[in-house]
Amino acid sequence: MSTVEGDLLHTVEAGSISASRRLWGRSALWLSAIWFMASFLLQAVHELGWTDWGFANWRPVLYAYFIWAVVLCVTRVVIYGEAGKKALFVLPAALFVVSMVVFPLLFALWIGFSDWNLASSAGRRFNGLDNVRRMIADPFYANALLNMILYCLVIAVEYAIAFGLALLLNQEIIARKFWRVTFLVPLMLSPVAVSWMVGKSMLETRFGPIARMARWLGWENPSFFGDPLTARLWIMIMDAWTFIPFMMIMLLAGLQALSREVLEAAEVDGATKWQRFWQVIFPLMLPVSVTAVMIRIIFKLKLADIIITVTSGGPGGATDSVTSFIYREYRDRSNVGYGTLLALVYLVIIVIGMTGLMKISDRIVKRMTGRL
Repeated sequence: MSTVEGDLLHTVEAGSISASRRLWGRSALWLSAIWFMASFLLQAVHELGWTDWGFANWRPVLYAYFIWAVVLCVTRVVIYGEAGKKALFVLPAALFVVSMVVFPLLFALWIGFSDWNLASSAGRRFNGLDNVRRMIADPFYANALLNMILYCLVIAVEYAIAFGLALLLNQEIIARKFWRVTFLVPLMLSPVAVSWMVGKSMLETRFGPIARMARWLGWENPSFFGDPLTARLWIMIMDAWTFIPFMMIMLLAGLQALSREVLEAAEVDGATKWQRFWQVIFPLMLPVSVTAVMIRIIFKLKLADIIITVTSGGPGGATDSVTSFIYREYRDRSNVGYGTLLALVYLVIIVIGMTGLMKISDRIVKRMTGRL
């Protein structure tokens, strides 16, 4: 008997599975699914206050989901044999993603439509669309969204500076390795450390060195964070100083990967330095540039630590990002329900905005690179 024939003896094909085994597998799967759905619906109705029947918390529903997941994996093999075993390479991971991503999102959506203030003894109660109406009429949340648009627009300036530094460090300059390491130092620092070092120390209005220099130059009462415009500007400067090296190092890697033959051919054809940059280097660097800018936007959308440490959103919420505003809604006002709804709406805005931006940038890259 050959090795292949011996292996086939241990293979359970779908056609060799008995009808009773299939019936047992399907029955176990349906019973576990019904148990899970019934416990979920019962607890949901109980949380809405429509009935007194239910559990003290959602833990029994979690147990029911775990049992259904195990039964689902087992019955795949019971019903389909070897084909079911192949599904086990993906199915447990998919079930784990559902339990760790989908369920928390559904639970967050449940909380978002509730009135739940941790400072109140009333506990959580369903309030329908009240949080949505409050969000629409909330001028501070609208201001935080506008600030995020402004903060993201500044990335264009950060990109220009990062590209200039990358071009400079790509040249044969004196102590090039030293300058590369020096420009990367801000990226090695925590944004909280930068906030204390610059915002809380150097820009301190009484004893900070920059404030003293401002008074020496004739500014009687320097206040770097008292005016909304000035406060936003300093927040953007500190954040840019921290993350410009990140884009710079990505662009520098892209410049070093460019084909020397293409650049030499452009030089032989008589192209000036500006023509070589605008017509050759910049189009070839577009894929790297788009990647760097996209990642930078993702980091910018999470901007909170510098704002919370330096201004706490002030003056009067003028410097708030959406993330810092939601954080203060949780921490200062203990408003879990409203803060969760704001976070969910922000998540939807990010997903839609980033998807549209990626499609637009992809078209631009294809159009620019198609000219080469």
